[in-house]
Amino acid sequence: MTVKLAKMGIEKIKPHMVVGEKQDVPPAWALLNSNESAYGPSPHARAAAIAAVSSFERYLENPDKTLAPAIARYFGLDPNKITIGYGSDDLLARLARAYLGPNTELVRSANGYLKVPNYAYANDADVVSVADIDFRPSVDGMIDALTEKTRIVYLANPENPAGTYLNGDEVRRLHAALPESVLLVIDAAYEEYVDAADYEPAHVLVEEASNVVMCRTFSKIFGLAGARVGWIYGPDDVIDSVRRIGVTFPAASTSVAAAVAALEDREHTKMVFTETKKNRNWLSKQLSDLGLSVVPSQGNFLLVHFPETDKSATAVDQALQQQGIAVRRFNAPAFKNSIRITIGHLKEMQAAVQCISKFLQEEL
Repeated sequence: MTVKLAKMGIEKIKPHMVVGEKQDVPPAWALLNSNESAYGPSPHARAAAIAAVSSFERYLENPDKTLAPAIARYFGLDPNKITIGYGSDDLLARLARAYLGPNTELVRSANGYLKVPNYAYANDADVVSVADIDFRPSVDGMIDALTEKTRIVYLANPENPAGTYLNGDEVRRLHAALPESVLLVIDAAYEEYVDAADYEPAHVLVEEASNVVMCRTFSKIFGLAGARVGWIYGPDDVIDSVRRIGVTFPAASTSVAAAVAALEDREHTKMVFTETKKNRNWLSKQLSDLGLSVVPSQGNFLLVHFPETDKSATAVDQALQQQGIAVRRFNAPAFKNSIRITIGHLKEMQAAVQCISKFLQEEL
């Protein structure tokens, strides 16, 4: 091709998940790989999406007008500081487009959400990856990494794929060290699963500061991954900039209808939280009892480390695939001997534990 890229950073973009290693395996029946909710959406959300199909031929002119007030009521927020996107990844990409460019930097924890560097590279910005502490972001390290080129500090809280988190005091200490010219982006995609007493909801700091924005999603606890609905909460100028560079119609009518209905069914969300927490604790104990190292998680998933022997993460992944169980592996070196397991239904996790146990005992 003779047309040259205008942004050479695009050539730095690489897949962040392990792909292309699937062997001749049966179709997966236990999908424990993408952190979707095993319990699906509220029945009311399904019904609302189906009803919205009756006007499928029409664009949804202003999803913010429909969905932002519903989000605001649910979480007790200001609807004017909310905008909607095609999943939270769309909004993270827009933030990068708005605030990053050549000779600027994004600072992030080295083993945080592995997709984020690609958004910086797509805008010819540099990425400063700060070493973590047992997969927890290092506040001191991130502060030390700040330079005159820093424009965004990205923090997933809880983190993905490890499930670790920073408490409110630590997040505030990080923010206090930032110049006003640096935007703190808190990716709180898994906040609804948190049960740690010292975790501070991200919106609290957003409302106190002029340079903090929070990203959220309907893909996790609300069970609407396929609907692709995300939202952010932030200062007026940030929200205005993100809106300006969005696509003309940034959300499907069926998706927004489902999201509004999902917010109204608090009992379903409460059930998903309770069952996920129970099954997360069960799976963590089962895997620990097998002698594996499990990272304590505040998300709907667990990161599990395997020995650097023939009992490797690659080998156990292949064994699980042969049993129709899908888990996730990542390309980053720190995750070479790890798999991430989404919390699913008990029968799915029992099958995964049984397979891993037989694998470790050389019965597979």
